[in-house]
Amino acid sequence: MTPRNVTMPTLREQMAGGGCLAPGVYDALSARMAQQAGFETVYLSGASIAYTRLGGPDIGLLGLTEVADVLRYISEQTDVQVIVDADTGFGNAINVMRTVRLLEREGANAIQLEDQGFPKRCGHLKGKTLVPTAEMVGKLKAAVDARRSSETLIIGRTDAIAVEGIEPAIERAVAYQEAGADIVFVEGFRDDTHVTKIMRALKGRAPLMANMVEGGDTPIDAAQTLYDKGFSLVIFPGGLVRALAHTMQGYFAALKNTGTTDSWRAQMLDFTGLNNVLQTPAVLELGQRYEPKSDQK
Repeated sequence: MTPRNVTMPTLREQMAGGGCLAPGVYDALSARMAQQAGFETVYLSGASIAYTRLGGPDIGLLGLTEVADVLRYISEQTDVQVIVDADTGFGNAINVMRTVRLLEREGANAIQLEDQGFPKRCGHLKGKTLVPTAEMVGKLKAAVDARRSSETLIIGRTDAIAVEGIEPAIERAVAYQEAGADIVFVEGFRDDTHVTKIMRALKGRAPLMANMVEGGDTPIDAAQTLYDKGFSLVIFPGGLVRALAHTMQGYFAALKNTGTTDSWRAQMLDFTGLNNVLQTPAVLELGQRYEPKSDQK
């Protein structure tokens, strides 16, 4: 197990220091490897957990305890800051309070809540519905009241662009900031015209978050470009799973066709390489400290 590093800059500090880039992860291994690559914050993507744990789409099938289980393992093995996708909060305002308390206890540094109705779905799928603004405001107030530390940031997300348009989306985002959201997330902006309107209404009121989905509604920009536009937090939530799914297609096809992994050896970690990533030698060495000496019974 990796000890928690109290010197890791907080998400708030990272955003204030020029911006935070957070890759999407879905388990402890992906979070560990993100930390080893130099990331200080990761985004625990509900979609990516659904893809990998359920083998299904991001259409609201995931439950709170499944997200909390994954978060607990990440917290045990890494010391990165973790932003947790909590979907709609898994119910009404009372459910949101339980969601925030549980995820905070398991190590969440920020908790994202969205204003979709049921059945909810990925922000870049069609057919979404929204709860009334007043209902979402109540849920965000409940989240703020439920957290134990003000350093556990609450992210207020609106999916209204796809349903109602940019102006209603901005109105909702302002209301969510006023309700206490520490970070505001206007999902699915289409172009720089949308960005200009978002910045005009919200920049300076709260840090703003941008979501980069390969093949989604929002054009892909580099993190620095988005910082320059006024965003403080940039996530690439599902890119890792899309890369792995592509890799798995090739790997399984090659194994099926040739009966061996030889053609993939250059694209794989071998047994020793993977154990080095997992810090197996250090874990075994730690265990030896507690083994009885040869002259002890």
